[in-house]
Amino acid sequence: MTSNVELAAWVEEVVQLTKPEAVHWCSGSEEENSSLINLMENSGDLIKLNEETHPNCYLHRSDPKDVARVEHLTFVCTKNELDAGPNNNWLEPSAGHMKIDKLFNGCMEGRTMYVIPYLMGPYGSPYARAGVEVTDSPYVVVNMRIMARIGLRALEHIEKGNGFVKGMHSLGDLDPDKRLIMHFPEELSIKSIGSGYGGNALLGKKCHALRIASSQARSEGWLAEHMLVLGMESPTGETKYVAAAFPSACGKTNLAMLVPPKGYEGWKIWTVGDDIAWMHLGPDGQLWAINPEAGFFGVAPGTSLKTNPNCMNTLGKNAIYTNVAVTKDMQPWWEGIDGDKPDSLVDWQARPHDLELNGPAAHPNSRFTVSAEQCPSFSPKGNSPAGVPISAIIFGGRRATVSPLVYEAFDWNHGVFTGAAMASETTAAAAGATGQVRRDPMAMKPFCGYNFADYWQHWLSFSQKSNNLPKVFHVNWFRKNENGEFIWPGFGENMRVLEWILGRCAGHSDALETPIGFVPRPEAINFDGLELTRETISALLNIDPEIWANELCEIETYFETYSEKLPESLRLQLERVKSSFAKESVA
Repeated sequence: MTSNVELAAWVEEVVQLTKPEAVHWCSGSEEENSSLINLMENSGDLIKLNEETHPNCYLHRSDPKDVARVEHLTFVCTKNELDAGPNNNWLEPSAGHMKIDKLFNGCMEGRTMYVIPYLMGPYGSPYARAGVEVTDSPYVVVNMRIMARIGLRALEHIEKGNGFVKGMHSLGDLDPDKRLIMHFPEELSIKSIGSGYGGNALLGKKCHALRIASSQARSEGWLAEHMLVLGMESPTGETKYVAAAFPSACGKTNLAMLVPPKGYEGWKIWTVGDDIAWMHLGPDGQLWAINPEAGFFGVAPGTSLKTNPNCMNTLGKNAIYTNVAVTKDMQPWWEGIDGDKPDSLVDWQARPHDLELNGPAAHPNSRFTVSAEQCPSFSPKGNSPAGVPISAIIFGGRRATVSPLVYEAFDWNHGVFTGAAMASETTAAAAGATGQVRRDPMAMKPFCGYNFADYWQHWLSFSQKSNNLPKVFHVNWFRKNENGEFIWPGFGENMRVLEWILGRCAGHSDALETPIGFVPRPEAINFDGLELTRETISALLNIDPEIWANELCEIETYFETYSEKLPESLRLQLERVKSSFAKESVA
């Protein structure tokens, strides 16, 4: 129980509505965790993997209709529809509560309700924020224990008088027609029912740390972003930190855990976080970032010793795998993992694997949950209460033809335009078709808890608060040739682009001014040791005016959906780019 009157009253309200058989307040202890794992092993919700190769690791299979975010069922409920914006599905708060509470009524009968106090951010950090999630899913409890800081210390934080986000979750009956995820930013509350999938059920993650926190950040003067944070330590021992925003399944985890390639001996990459950054202005005018999470909830397919050795070396123990396949001797397996494909596999739906009949062995959005502290590259500053100072902000997405490998924005306001204009080809991380290009500003399309126009204005406001802000860049690891093949090797080789970026932050590294920003001259990036022809390097850095003319038209059309609320600065940036291309064509 708790001495916090508000918390106790709210939990009692939830009990009266959901009618659980029992209520358990989570302590976060090892004994509690072991008990829940045993409970799920007995029910079949968790399956123990090979103890010799993967000690203390488990497999979870979710309902086949519950495997990804469901953006069409995700709502932001504000009194004024314009505050939610065209980027969100909207309901008026009382209507939202009424709609979802009908589903919550009696939904926990015969089940235990778990009360999970949690902290997003390092213990002792002035930037950490608390929450409490109630759920009837023990799977959620054991995953939240990895992804956040749960239990008694979090409860103590709340009982000292700190505010908290109220998160209410139930599996319901996992009927997709009775599935809803609702956010009430003006009340600092979340309600989610009908899904056991990560982002829909682990309410401290996207729901709290991005949708609710982004709204909090606007009112309190900071930024809650869908960004990895990494440190680059040079051979001289100096470490600089960058934050980077990519849509889900576009390489955030791989970049956050990058291993420097051949030729970069003496360099180190330090992983602060792979998914979310909370950034505050420090007394020095710099943006300082903390990772509010304590674990990684990463996409498994494509992860291997070749693509992400640090991640693979993180995963050998104390991990939960969701919707991966398993080998005959109960080792986790997915498409893209190292080694030959075994002759015998059981797929993510517990069937003998048959590619032609049932598709991939592991679901394309299969996941792993593991503590960040197990990562070999986890930063010594990863749990620093003050966070780390950010030298550069990087935006990026999957674009086959439009964006060059890397370019630098001219200034902060142009950088905000660059982020606001982002687009990417969709992946399996969200329900629906993959490979379609959609606008995804700052990689926050599914996660911004209020009107994007206001969000961009909030970003722009930082130029009035500091003259020591990070430089802003855009990268594209996914450019393709006429045969549809990727022309940049990516993964560890992305270090070469990061080196150029930090060079620009330090006032060197050569670049050519173009209508879209500063693009590196071919000789400014270290391509030594890569089998790239001069033509390929040119294609990587090329800006095609015809393609960009179409891109700018699409950006303009997208901006028009925000009508009069669109910040004037973004209109001016768009006109400047269009004018620059027009001048080049005349010349």
